[in-house]
Amino acid sequence: MVDIKLSDKFSDIYIPGETKRFKIFIGGKWVETKDKFDLISPIDSRKMAEISSASKEDIDAAVKYAVESKHKIRDMPAIDRIELINKFRLELEKYKDEIVDVLMKEAGKARRSAEGEFNATIERMRLGMEDSRKITGEYIPGDWSSDTSQKVALVLREPLGVVLGISPFNYPFYTSMAKVIPALLSGNSVIIKPPSVDPIAFLMAAKVFQDVGAPDGIFQAVTGKGDVAGDYLTSNPNINMISFTGSTDVGKHIAGIAGLRKTHLELGGKGTAIVLEDADLDLAARECVKGSLELAGQRCDAVSRILAVDKIYDKFVEKLKQHLQDYKFGNPIESPDVTMGPVISKSAAKRIDDLVKDAVSKGAKLLAGGKYNDCYYEPTLLVDTPLNAKIVDEETFGPVITLIKVKDKADAINLANQSRYGLDSSVFTNKFYDAWEVMKALQVGNVTLNAAPSHGTAYFPFGGVKDSGSGKEGVGYSIDEMTYTKTIVFNLAPGNLGKRYTGQFKD
Repeated sequence: MVDIKLSDKFSDIYIPGETKRFKIFIGGKWVETKDKFDLISPIDSRKMAEISSASKEDIDAAVKYAVESKHKIRDMPAIDRIELINKFRLELEKYKDEIVDVLMKEAGKARRSAEGEFNATIERMRLGMEDSRKITGEYIPGDWSSDTSQKVALVLREPLGVVLGISPFNYPFYTSMAKVIPALLSGNSVIIKPPSVDPIAFLMAAKVFQDVGAPDGIFQAVTGKGDVAGDYLTSNPNINMISFTGSTDVGKHIAGIAGLRKTHLELGGKGTAIVLEDADLDLAARECVKGSLELAGQRCDAVSRILAVDKIYDKFVEKLKQHLQDYKFGNPIESPDVTMGPVISKSAAKRIDDLVKDAVSKGAKLLAGGKYNDCYYEPTLLVDTPLNAKIVDEETFGPVITLIKVKDKADAINLANQSRYGLDSSVFTNKFYDAWEVMKALQVGNVTLNAAPSHGTAYFPFGGVKDSGSGKEGVGYSIDEMTYTKTIVFNLAPGNLGKRYTGQFKD
């Protein structure tokens, strides 16, 4: 059985016993809840821990503390906020090995993926200084317009108040922290609901943040399932903004609940890689395999389908088969050189298998994989995938390389834009004008040339269109999402300081 072993540093965040029961963090205290649910590890499909399920009373308390404490972070000078985050970062690095170990066990990540998630989080925190520098204003002289000629204005960025962050299972540590950091740096208090299936690594981070002297109440972490931790929390009128990363269906549901409150929605994707005839096929195959299989394909920016033109199609198939061997599949706890572990649950594996079986039944050729055991779905290669297969349109979120033959560049663009999603895509070509034409034509938020899409530390902004959501994440851009503009107008006429409009040159 997978066991979570934690140092004394984290003794406050759980109730000891044969199975650790993890608490929630409200108002600067670790709180035991009445209800709980089991956390099942994808490594062996067995119970690994018990997770607290917040009640409506717990949610009310968390929101109350966040509202009452928001002045603590809003009134804190920006340089102090930066120093707080930097102190947090330096302390968090001391516990890298423990957090990586937990990520591997609760999320089924290969060590490389778990370490990558931790390192990206630390880098995102380091970039906090750059985030904070985006909180600037604007001076607008009024004499460019006749009706404001004796006025000037300042446009400021103000914190929204209380930000609620809801994070997905695939990057439970990084995505949660990527919501905390800009929220606090821009002067908001924040409540995070980490994913139910793998929240422990983030709860560990909450403990570290508490211990570096973060003011009580500016940060809460609550776990739970169902209507209480979902609808009840998002519908609270004292929540000023909801930042959600997850499925499109849930995102649409949250948007319906949110009403006029601000939302940032980073939703599903159907990342398309277009391979043209003059592409470096070895590079394209290596990147497409990486984009399809990294984290077992459980990424919104994954390469979910590949459109290769018929002139190079057969050669490209051989390249894909070759680079498929780059990934070692198995139990990442038992073998440290495993680069692709299980998917998050048995039900996820079953859903992926249904998509693969549907494609094969409709004429796709299965060249590798296509089998699973418990949460372990083999790296899979589908070629000659017909357009009526469900996997062509539905988000795969699994380790399946799906190859589709197209006639030419125009055919590829047309097929790519038929998707209801619009998050990430990529194009492989060495011709500048072809690359420019494709990248301009694709209806997506992000396009990458000659590499698989990757959001990484979000130094480059990302965000989707269509059913992939709204808003942008990234250094500086997240700050914009978590603030609002306030225009302050000064009438200079009483002090005889304004510029009078004479109209003498008016036509």
